[in-house]
Amino acid sequence: MARINLLPWREERRKQRQQEFYVLLGATAGAALLVVLAALWFIGSQIDAQNARNATLDREIKALDAQIKEIEELDRQRSRLIARKEIIEQLQATRTQMVHLFDELVRTLPEGVQLTGIKQAATTLTLSGVAQSNARVSAYMRNLDRSPWLKESEIIKIEAAGDDKSVPFTFSLRVSLEDPNAQPEAEGSADSVTAGGAP
Repeated sequence: MARINLLPWREERRKQRQQEFYVLLGATAGAALLVVLAALWFIGSQIDAQNARNATLDREIKALDAQIKEIEELDRQRSRLIARKEIIEQLQATRTQMVHLFDELVRTLPEGVQLTGIKQAATTLTLSGVAQSNARVSAYMRNLDRSPWLKESEIIKIEAAGDDKSVPFTFSLRVSLEDPNAQPEAEGSADSVTAGGAP
């Protein structure tokens, strides 16, 4: 005998589907919330890691800046030391030059001429003094030009303004200092070896 269900099965079925839909909707919302939370956690961890890397880079940059300043200071000290070394080498190379210079100044000084001052700027000497006459100054200039250590004498001024009647003229001369042992750069190395000998 066939059974006939007289209950409102369609309505029961609809309620069941609605319940399944709500359960599925809740599960989907929960899964979506978990995905969003996981994404937020992942992004936050990435941001924290990047911030940590940025802080490390900042520390390294500051350390490098300090090292760069230290290197610049060392470069400045090196430049100063090189300049001092060059001055010392120059003085060492020209230490005998002063001896020859004063010797030549004494040898070339004629009678009736007295030096009152000597100034040197690089290889240029400025000589000032008093003389008995213009002719004595001219003789002094000729003696200077004949000297192997001095050349190109040039009169700056000469005037009759001396207080001493025995040497009434004051004068100033400009003369170039020259090392006769120095060889031109164009000459061979054999000649330069000879130049290193005693003056």
